[in-house]
Amino acid sequence: MIALLRIEAAGPLTSVQDAGRRGAMRFGVPRSGPIDRLAFAAALAAAQPECGTAIELSLGGLTLTCLEGEIGFALCGSGFTAEIDGRALGGWCRATLGPGQRLRVRQGVGNWAYLAFAGASVAPAWLGSRATHALSGLGGGMVRSGDVLEFHGTRPLHAAALQAPPEPSLMLPIGVVIGPQERYFAPDALERLCAETFTATGTFDRMGRALEGLPLMPLRLDMPSEPTMRGCLQIAGDGRMTMLMADHQTTGGFPKIASVISADVTRLAQLPPGTTLRFETVSTEEAVRRLHVLAQAQADCLRRLVPVGTLEERLRETNLVGGVIDALGAEVP
Repeated sequence: MIALLRIEAAGPLTSVQDAGRRGAMRFGVPRSGPIDRLAFAAALAAAQPECGTAIELSLGGLTLTCLEGEIGFALCGSGFTAEIDGRALGGWCRATLGPGQRLRVRQGVGNWAYLAFAGASVAPAWLGSRATHALSGLGGGMVRSGDVLEFHGTRPLHAAALQAPPEPSLMLPIGVVIGPQERYFAPDALERLCAETFTATGTFDRMGRALEGLPLMPLRLDMPSEPTMRGCLQIAGDGRMTMLMADHQTTGGFPKIASVISADVTRLAQLPPGTTLRFETVSTEEAVRRLHVLAQAQADCLRRLVPVGTLEERLRETNLVGGVIDALGAEVP
């Protein structure tokens, strides 16, 4: 089965993503991949697409029409909702889109969501990955109005509401580990980082998110360029702070006063614009502990995500012949 989907309207940050491009940062190539890794993994678990790709949605949502074929899809993300021909499906859902039907995804309170399709995308790969680097467009590619997405080996999915994880509290502080370039700041700047309130702005893209607050002026800007990582809090010459995200540069000349712990990067990325937040300093050991706790919670979430369905539905969506071998021991393709 083949399905063709025409993009009617897409936000400026809409792109094809897989889990990310590993092993290339030493060559100056960011990992890219999803901003919200749990929502991405949930969409894949619900739709089980070939090649492990999904459409990452942000500002403006997405509208598309099915030109040909039939294809199942799953939508997962903070507050985003879907409708087919005006019929509301809600958020965290899966369903099937048929010929001539229009799917519209509206943005919710969060900033990022994922739409995975039950089929094999023909999106191009770059350096072994379909993760799109938004600035260059390399990878699976940015998704724009007028594009036609093609999928092979498509299959329908029975409509169902998915069990979304609980929304994290907006009151919890964001954990940070101080450094790696705290030496370029006065001691009072380090104190203000965790004493002052900051605001998550609406200025963001896949590279980073700007935060407003009392400027944290660096002492100097003539340090050599050093590696950057997802979650770094980078301070510009005017004292303004940005948290680096999936498409961050691999090295940077602005000093990094601290790094948001891995367990809190997505939470900060999904905060609605205008939300106030505070940082708290944690040890590296505590950062690792919190990541382990989050990983276990996310694994539990993924296990609960997909509804059981009827026996007929489970059989229709299960590959019963994968791994079968013939009498001579050769695996059957």
